[in-house]
Amino acid sequence: MRNYLVFLFYSLPFAALGQNNNAPSSYDPHDIKITGYLQTQFQVAQSPGINSWSGGDFSEHSASRFMLRRGRLKVDRVDKFSSVVFQLDGTQDGLRIMDAFIQFYSPENRSLKFTAGLFNRPFGYSIAYSSGYRDFPERARVFQTLMPRERDLGAMISYKPNKIVPFITAELAVVNGSGLNAKDYDSNKDIIGNLNFNFDSLANKKLHLGFGVSIYKGTVRSNTTTYLKPVQDGFEAVTDAANENYNFRRDYYGANLQVGYKNGFGETTFKTEYIEGKQPGVAASASTSGFAASTSFATQPTGNLYLRNFNGYFFWLTQQIANTKLTAIVGYDVYDPNTDIDEAEIGKVGNNTTAGDIKFSTLGYGITYALNGRLKLTVYNEHVKNDGTQLTNYQDDVKDNVFTTRLQYRW
Repeated sequence: MRNYLVFLFYSLPFAALGQNNNAPSSYDPHDIKITGYLQTQFQVAQSPGINSWSGGDFSEHSASRFMLRRGRLKVDRVDKFSSVVFQLDGTQDGLRIMDAFIQFYSPENRSLKFTAGLFNRPFGYSIAYSSGYRDFPERARVFQTLMPRERDLGAMISYKPNKIVPFITAELAVVNGSGLNAKDYDSNKDIIGNLNFNFDSLANKKLHLGFGVSIYKGTVRSNTTTYLKPVQDGFEAVTDAANENYNFRRDYYGANLQVGYKNGFGETTFKTEYIEGKQPGVAASASTSGFAASTSFATQPTGNLYLRNFNGYFFWLTQQIANTKLTAIVGYDVYDPNTDIDEAEIGKVGNNTTAGDIKFSTLGYGITYALNGRLKLTVYNEHVKNDGTQLTNYQDDVKDNVFTTRLQYRW
């Protein structure tokens, strides 16, 4: 975390804020309104069949593909004291629900809102920031791993004192913890807290500043009598009858910053987010790729739990080019699922480490072109890097870079 904070300190002079998914298209009263967006893309991978966080894994013998990344159809209705939102996602893999929630509030003062249903977890910045507005093709690897598909089922209270301190938003949610899966696999519920500060018109409306902190307090139920606890240079197995049905801690702590500055050359934005904590996972195996061993569970995990300390972060920098419709984008993200071990020790005989403990970093760069207010072209290249380990298939950097060309239409 120290290196992250040093980089962040020197980046502050850069000069936003996002479109929140946990809201209807507008809070102005209206009957049924339909909005959405479609993303179609072509990708080329460095090797056939790679595991990838850039739209999902490639097929075993394929290193290129056309795909529908997202096809969102959002329907909402708003009256004086309530709103309802229902959003579908249609791709080549089928149709699925993305959002389905009801909000209600006082008609005289919308500072306090209550939300119930399926909605984005209110953690940090990038989770609730709509993919239809994000400049970068995907969220950072760490957030895709810890909060896959971003949503969960539960209830949330949001407070934004518009007349007193309009720059503050506070959110508190209670959720199943199992994501989009409607069947929670234990009786415990997870708690998410989020506090954001947004200053939209500073320095003669040229500077936009946002920052916030988040906390996630949850658990994962153990289905076995053995778990793996971190020790120096690996894991140690702990077997006890009391471990079965025990709920192990799943705790995250996050901080985020967004800065935007309108200058003579064009708008510059810098966004960053950091997260660390404890994540129960499993061992990498023939059925669980190393990349997915720390993924949050949608169903009850059947294997022994690995208790990992992790951290991750991203930096996103965008620069509008000479006030044109072209924007240059550069992103860098890191996810270390096990901060207690060096990569050179992973796979060492007897230390119980697997591919699920490997740290990955991704450097991405590209350009977007806003053809008009609805149509956007994105060209983006990602260099994914990992250090060598003692594991057979991970002694060197995995060849898993990805090039993406995407066309998006939003309505």
